[in-house]
Amino acid sequence: MGNAEPALDERFEEFVAQRADALLRYGYLLSGNPHDAADLTQEALVRLHRAWPRVRQKHAPEAYTRMIMTRLHFRTWRLRRRERLDWALPETARNDHLPSDDGLWSALADLPKKQRAVLVLRYYEDLSDEEIAVVLGVARGTVRSHASLGLAKLRITVPDPTAKGSSS
Repeated sequence: MGNAEPALDERFEEFVAQRADALLRYGYLLSGNPHDAADLTQEALVRLHRAWPRVRQKHAPEAYTRMIMTRLHFRTWRLRRRERLDWALPETARNDHLPSDDGLWSALADLPKKQRAVLVLRYYEDLSDEEIAVVLGVARGTVRSHASLGLAKLRITVPDPTAKGSSS
């Protein structure tokens, strides 16, 4: 039995080595800042390690970790009572190197947390509505509702890039 534990730990270490960067990016998309993303990732991996034998048997460690991160993010958000931290000092330039920042990222950050999470899971993580429902612990219809509301807000807030230069 003493040999089973190191093998489990080795598999956990392999998982972390392979997926930590992707989980950190997911945390950044959920939280909107690198500090919270690192905290989410670290806490989720600690919790995953505790549940590793059970989760490993189901062959779903990444889905389980994303679910933990999402739930931790919501719990933290509720505790802060919508307090919004800004890690950049007002006198300094903000240097977030987000892909094609045409207002999309700031508009995404302004969405309610569940709408944002649904859109991140759908379009960044490429999960189906059923998978998103499992991660968030909600009904599939709730996922579709959050997605619809979030996309409607983004369409109003973010200019259509295909409309540039066209006039009717």
